[in-house]
Amino acid sequence: MKKIAMCFGTFDGLHAGHEDYFRQAKNLADELVVVVARDSTVVDVKGNLPCTNEEQRLKIIQEHPLVDDARLGYEDDRFRILEEVKPDVVCLGYDQEAFTEHLDGELARRGLSPEIIRCQPYYPDTLKSSLLRGARVDDDDSYNEAEYEERGLPI
Repeated sequence: MKKIAMCFGTFDGLHAGHEDYFRQAKNLADELVVVVARDSTVVDVKGNLPCTNEEQRLKIIQEHPLVDDARLGYEDDRFRILEEVKPDVVCLGYDQEAFTEHLDGELARRGLSPEIIRCQPYYPDTLKSSLLRGARVDDDDSYNEAEYEERGLPI
């Protein structure tokens, strides 16, 4: 039986940091399934629409050579995709906060027990989508680290 790793995110402008996230996840399993955030989920988590719509973002991820399967998440139950795929490993982005607070309990409630791994950052001071887009907040012009960048889980 093949071991499956699962990643989650917005992936609005695929960059080397995303590829490193995929690489780390793929190194933990035989197959990599990537869940792309629905536009509505991105609005709920980040407060605005992504620059690229969900269908376009999904197509880009589906074509990535490290990705074996890419899917859109569910709008009604963001954890349902985990029940469908039943991954052996859930890979969280280094800065992922959305939907992670009660992840262990939600997985247990659904009878799932994947290993949960927090992936390492890849040049987080330069290769973070909010930085690449120039998103600035606060009076001191610092970047918003609480944007739940890239990987709202589960989608």
